[in-house]
Amino acid sequence: MMDVISVLKERGFIENTTHVEELDKYVSKGEATCYIGFDPTAPSLHIGSLVPIMSLAHMQKQGHRPIALVGGGTGLVGDPSGKTEMRKMLTPEEIENNIHGIKKQLSGFIDFSEDKALLLNNADWLTKIEYIPFLRDIGRHFSVNRMIKAESYKIRLDSEDGLNFIEFNYMLLQAYDFLELFDRHNCRIQMGGGDQWGNIVAGVELVRKMRQETVFGVTFPLLTTSSGAKMGKTEKGAVWLDPDRTSPYDYYQYWINTDDRDVARFLALFTFLPMDEIRKTEGLQNADLNSAKAVLAFEATLLAHGKEEALKAYKAASSMFTKRVVPKSILPSSLIPRNEKGDDTASVPHSNISASQLEEGIPAFKLFCIAGLTKSGGDARRLIKQGGAYINGDRVESFDRMTTPEDVKNGEIILRAGKKRYHKLVL
Repeated sequence: MMDVISVLKERGFIENTTHVEELDKYVSKGEATCYIGFDPTAPSLHIGSLVPIMSLAHMQKQGHRPIALVGGGTGLVGDPSGKTEMRKMLTPEEIENNIHGIKKQLSGFIDFSEDKALLLNNADWLTKIEYIPFLRDIGRHFSVNRMIKAESYKIRLDSEDGLNFIEFNYMLLQAYDFLELFDRHNCRIQMGGGDQWGNIVAGVELVRKMRQETVFGVTFPLLTTSSGAKMGKTEKGAVWLDPDRTSPYDYYQYWINTDDRDVARFLALFTFLPMDEIRKTEGLQNADLNSAKAVLAFEATLLAHGKEEALKAYKAASSMFTKRVVPKSILPSSLIPRNEKGDDTASVPHSNISASQLEEGIPAFKLFCIAGLTKSGGDARRLIKQGGAYINGDRVESFDRMTTPEDVKNGEIILRAGKKRYHKLVL
């Protein structure tokens, strides 16, 4: 049986590690404890957080104990990593509200019952620190010369605003988190994004200097799509795990629109399907590749929103697109329905329209604005001019084409922008 580090490497999670051989020996013994920090800057995590979330879930599946550390304390300071300007300072009340939302989302991926995993808040110890003892006991182990060479600090030092002194302390606080978790829970692995390498190594060295013990760091690669776009960014903005911010249907649609070149890679990262099945998708084309995308979308939605919402999104999407069944030969371990075609449009984005509005007639470009498929009348006109606007499956040829009660079919009007963005207007 593969150890968890091998599993994570095989699935594309790992960019770098400290103490390679010692780390392998440590996890092979079983029951390792690891942690990842989550910044509570919003009440919801987004798709950009899925790599760390999935890595913790893999740790748990392999018999280890994950710790999700919410930065209630460090959130009061702000992490300069990857930022060219200082982050907005949050109040303790805002942070507490954000932590509540994050825990709810993490619980869909990780089992926190019976201490199988821990959700901790570093405010529990960071807000109790006394400044002078902290400088004497912790600060003396840090070289300013080395700190300013860290990538996260270099970017800010070269920026117009520079690096705030509050933020300069961040590396010490994150390193101290690792020390606290080592002391309290025998946690010996910290994981995080590649931009956290300097902070993670600082924690590894602090534990070595103060406890004469070896702990480990693991970083993940910065994830982009094959087109070079940042993961989780769409025309509407970030794709959130909170269903009130990004509906399960829109979440499903994000994954169904995956670039052909990314399907196998994303199946490895964002589902728990076996790698031998995932490898077989690498040569798929056309309808079979679309089936693999449907499985990716279904499995990703299943993890984030549960089986019922995943089924609704799958059926709704199937009803709007070509009605076809995913072959049993493609990713057979998936729970996606195999013997039924989608016919449930309840989850498709929709809004109401009154009969009186239609009696007067609505120009097509205004209709697409009303439905939220375009941001402005100008955007709608461009969409129509480029041939990307459809009403009930028929291409709109003129921006002032009037929509009337005659366009209502079965009590609704189906609008489409481009290939895959739908909206239903219900009479």
